Amino acid sequence: MATKVAQTFRLALVQCLPGSNKVKNLQRAAEMVREAASNGAQVVSLPECFNSPYGTRYFPEYCEPVPDGDSTRMLSELAKETKTYLIGGSIPEKYQDKIYNTCSVFGPDGNQLALYRKLHLFDIDVPGKIKFTESDVLSPGQTPQTFDTEWCKFGLGICYDARFPELAGLYRNRGCKVLVYPGAFNMTTGPAHWELLARARSVDCQVYTAFCSVARDESATYVAWGHSLIVSPW
Repeated sequence: MATKVAQTFRLALVQCLPGSNKVKNLQRAAEMVREAASNGAQVVSLPECFNSPYGTRYFPEYCEPVPDGDSTRMLSELAKETKTYLIGGSIPEKYQDKIYNTCSVFGPDGNQLALYRKLHLFDIDVPGKIKFTESDVLSPGQTPQTFDTEWCKFGLGICYDARFPELAGLYRNRGCKVLVYPGAFNMTTGPAHWELLARARSVDCQVYTAFCSVARDESATYVAWGHSLIVSPW
């Protein structure tokens, strides 16, 4: 007899606050993932750059190989320990002579299910407010990525990717029911577009959309908006 799979599941977004100490960043992220799992979460997402401060000057210092670096080893072990699907936000990934903004996903058995490199780099200049150029340091990814669970298929993006409806539509056409975007919008773009984009992607594609942000640190060189949210197709 086939086992019936429940049609609902619990997704948790971990809005942690990375600092300059990578070891402490990993420890705090792990604590929060365990807390989410203990409260019934079966899928857990970390935010963008959960293991490091966000900024082009930090990426070369904090980057590491995937999946053999400290951060992704921790994610694999943690997914297995908590029996969750763990979406590893993103970390600066060192691959050959390039650095990527990379999301790794691990299943409840600890195996890697997906590796997604941010397609659309955050190059922005809002006069008088913010200028930021990820492409000074990072290289863009080339391939959209999905992964399967017993409930549905998930599509992955990172932060600025959410501004491109074509990517969300591609995932919808591939059968995804949930889109997850680890992100770090700032105090200029966040109030203007964070919720707007999450709701737009959900309504456009008739999917659930999850935006998982880092927490706000007013003393940081890059101040995140926060306000992680999950939006229904309605």
